[in-house]
Amino acid sequence: MHFLPMKGVFLFLSFVFLAQINLAQELNCEVIIDDSRLVTGQTSERDIFEKMQRSISDFINKQEWTTDIFDNEERISCTLQITLVNSPSQNVFEGTAQIQAKRPVYNTTYETITLSFIDRNFNFIYQPDQPLIYSENAFNDNLTAMLSFYAYLILAADYDSFSLLGGTKHAQKAFDIVNIAQTAGDPGWLQSGDTRNRYWMGENMIQQQITPFREGIYAYFRLGLDRYLLASNLDIVHEQVLGLLKNIEFVNQQIPESVLINSFLDAKYVEIVDMFSEAKGSIREEAYEILVKVDPGHTEKYEELIKN
Repeated sequence: MHFLPMKGVFLFLSFVFLAQINLAQELNCEVIIDDSRLVTGQTSERDIFEKMQRSISDFINKQEWTTDIFDNEERISCTLQITLVNSPSQNVFEGTAQIQAKRPVYNTTYETITLSFIDRNFNFIYQPDQPLIYSENAFNDNLTAMLSFYAYLILAADYDSFSLLGGTKHAQKAFDIVNIAQTAGDPGWLQSGDTRNRYWMGENMIQQQITPFREGIYAYFRLGLDRYLLASNLDIVHEQVLGLLKNIEFVNQQIPESVLINSFLDAKYVEIVDMFSEAKGSIREEAYEILVKVDPGHTEKYEELIKN
């Protein structure tokens, strides 16, 4: 029998421990800080943006957001691009953020968008010498609240795409953050005013009337898109995707201009048209009629469905 020296045992156990930590990290988020719109002289320390990028990236990617185990290659691919437009005082920043998450389509190299959203009130204070700390039941600051909110939103969208309403607990956590953050009064968290903000995005995810849309998301991704390139009978795939559109039409009658549905269609309208390109004429016509009703802004693209 061979025994490892104590140093070897320590290194081995350390490796196992670190491996377990890595397996628990769910997100693989690329963080981009665009400071090009800031007026020269608004901040005297330009290296603050490199520190900001590292701090935000570490906060998102090294945090354990769930108790589930993720292999490294299973981590959710996402992007957070923060565009800073103003710095009214030292360490105070105002801007916008674009959040996008993707997941692979089964047995292909294609990655499909699961979440896409533009936050028009991404305002925060950043102190380079202070670490970003996540608190589940308390509001520490606007930056960590926003980052935590989007982490759970990304998880909710991803889990919904793999199992029926699989992201519910993560959606609830996102909305719990909304409720806690409202007490601070920062823009983006409030029910009043902008209807395309964090409040309404979080509210939509747990709104019972929007449940048919989230159920349709599972059908779209798992029963539709994951089978699309491999299906021997595309009619079945088209029926699944058409089912999502019917659910969207139903929800739109109950809650017009849902930010969750609008964000989905903004991100997916080209993909939807591509998926119906080989559908039967009757299915394409039915899809077209629904799409131009619920998403008139992309009518020109949807007209491709009825040209042939």
